[in-house]
Amino acid sequence: MKNFNFQAGTKILFGKNKINELADEVLQHSNRVLITYGQGSVVKSGLLDTVKSKLAEKDIHFEELSGIQPNPRLASVKEGIKICREKNIGLILAVGGGSIIDASKAIAAGFAYDGDVWDFCTRKAVPSSPLPLGSILTLAATGSEMNGSAVITNQETQEKLPMGSDLLRPQFSILDPVYTFTVNKWQTAAGTADIMSHLFENYFTPDMGTDLQDGIAEAILKTCMKYGPIALEEPENYEARANLMWASSLALNGLTGTGKMTGDWSTHMIEHEVSAIYDLTHGVGLAILFPNWMKFVLNERNAFKFVRMGKNVFGIEDADPMVAANKTIDAIRKFFDKLGLPSTLSEVDIPETHFVEMGKKACQFGPIGYFQRLNETAITQILEMSK
Repeated sequence: MKNFNFQAGTKILFGKNKINELADEVLQHSNRVLITYGQGSVVKSGLLDTVKSKLAEKDIHFEELSGIQPNPRLASVKEGIKICREKNIGLILAVGGGSIIDASKAIAAGFAYDGDVWDFCTRKAVPSSPLPLGSILTLAATGSEMNGSAVITNQETQEKLPMGSDLLRPQFSILDPVYTFTVNKWQTAAGTADIMSHLFENYFTPDMGTDLQDGIAEAILKTCMKYGPIALEEPENYEARANLMWASSLALNGLTGTGKMTGDWSTHMIEHEVSAIYDLTHGVGLAILFPNWMKFVLNERNAFKFVRMGKNVFGIEDADPMVAANKTIDAIRKFFDKLGLPSTLSEVDIPETHFVEMGKKACQFGPIGYFQRLNETAITQILEMSK
């Protein structure tokens, strides 16, 4: 196990009616707020009105930025920065899922930066002195409510790139599982796959001696496998929604990656190239790609990691490690099938037209992945396996 520093700086307010604590949390940072949200769900559910009333009760001034899309666009980020500067905003309050929180992180980072906010994604700059951020989560998926990472889409260049800093961790996040009752089956399934994919990225690494971290990841995986199908059939099952919501946060707050050199993250980078062009739901893309990445990188040297997951998560045992490893990958695919997710890109109307281009763009900063390094040819092959 490697040396590490770990601090999960986000204050979590978890459970029913935690919205009642919103104003007091906001006032610890500012009395001027930008509320960011998406394309209507928080309006229809009444959550936005509740947020506004809670702020108004404490005379907290607020501005609004609506219409942030899934795979959040650079244009929305720039609009948010403009509002924050013109209206002297002191805190950003993201109300929604990971896309809203990601866009808000980029706005927070860009507020005090004189250059183009896209510089954070192209590694030309790092965030410094961002605005503080709070979130009210409405979708269990990305873990953005408890980490400092964000992914932004530049429509002009058809690029979808990550950015991040511990400075961008939300100061607080309100996690009320009731707010996820209205999430439809497609997004619930995609969110469950997204959570699991974050665990895969930190699980499949070359590191040794990280039994505790891997055991935590296995427990969260089993939680997803238990409660994902229940949430699909019983959308207002509080325990199912609560367990998925907390799994989302714990899967990507740094806990399962501590003591490791780094996570793999190549599958995420490949999916970013796909959704940058085709605007695919992130969790759906990951569900399609991950089993194929696993098949591609599996070999006799690393099969032991698949064997461990197969035994501890799926109850798979076989004297032949390669057989056990392949059974494990097949079990993951079967679970995604159980969630009703597609297994090929053609099922979501994505042709192979841009596979070579995607491979090249995924490697614009060099080969990706650490469980196995992947060049542009390897990425193209994984995409071909997924078509």
